[in-house]
Amino acid sequence: MSDMRHDDWVARYLPAAWGPYARLCRLDRPVGTWLTLLPCLAALVQAAEGWPTLFRLFIFSLGALLMRGVGCTINDIFDRDIDSKVERTRFRPLTSGQLSLKNALWFLFGQFVVCGLLLFAVNEYSRWLAVLLVPIVIVYPLCKRFTYWPQIVLGIGFNWGMLMAWSDTQNIVPLAAIAMWVGAVLWQVGYDSIYAYVDVRDDLKLGVKSTAMRFGEHGKLWISGFYVATVLLWLYTGIALHLSWAYFLVLAVITAHLAWQMWVFSLSRPDRNFMLFRSNMTVGVLLIVASLGGTLIN
Repeated sequence: MSDMRHDDWVARYLPAAWGPYARLCRLDRPVGTWLTLLPCLAALVQAAEGWPTLFRLFIFSLGALLMRGVGCTINDIFDRDIDSKVERTRFRPLTSGQLSLKNALWFLFGQFVVCGLLLFAVNEYSRWLAVLLVPIVIVYPLCKRFTYWPQIVLGIGFNWGMLMAWSDTQNIVPLAAIAMWVGAVLWQVGYDSIYAYVDVRDDLKLGVKSTAMRFGEHGKLWISGFYVATVLLWLYTGIALHLSWAYFLVLAVITAHLAWQMWVFSLSRPDRNFMLFRSNMTVGVLLIVASLGGTLIN
């Protein structure tokens, strides 16, 4: 039931002393990084009205990797006592004693320093947006203590790069870009709620909150509603940005994929729900394809 493998590339190729740090920032599990990066790349394409520059692709890809790592490190620092009581997370570096709290805090400081260096590669508008992201990343792990909606805060932070993609490319964030971002936030609330059902029994015992606990037996209805809102917002974005027919064709495929998720989703199948959560990487890839098609194909 552990959410990390002890025979993966981290164990095989990294020095033993580096392993706990790699696992703390989730380098061994890149799904979250991809789910952060893919919508951001789609926004870069839309903002550039085609292919973004290689430099901007590199900076935003590195930023997604680093900031996801920062978020995971902060999450494990705050949740170290909770994680020790959950079967899936009890082998994480801080809870298992592989890493001390002091070293984790120094590592977090180092991550922030490297992220700060990236600010010199973006414009002033984007720097201010990046600064605004920091409190969102810090507060997210605490949200599950007092609200059933931590996934909203997670979605805001995870997809923040979409706004920065526009601010850095065009020095503006138009309404259509905000609609695309809100759609991505709601999409994340949906798919992360699917993931939350994997831990709902442990969360009930520990007294922490999630959308899965709020939705209860009505999870399929709630998540379907978030997915419908996502598609409508992304549809509006395509119209407002005057994207070509190719965007709407791929958006139809995305809609079918999300409908398939709801068809397969089951409250009583945690293994299936984890598979559905991972399948959202496909949605992210399709979003990039839709954006490329919508901007490059007449």
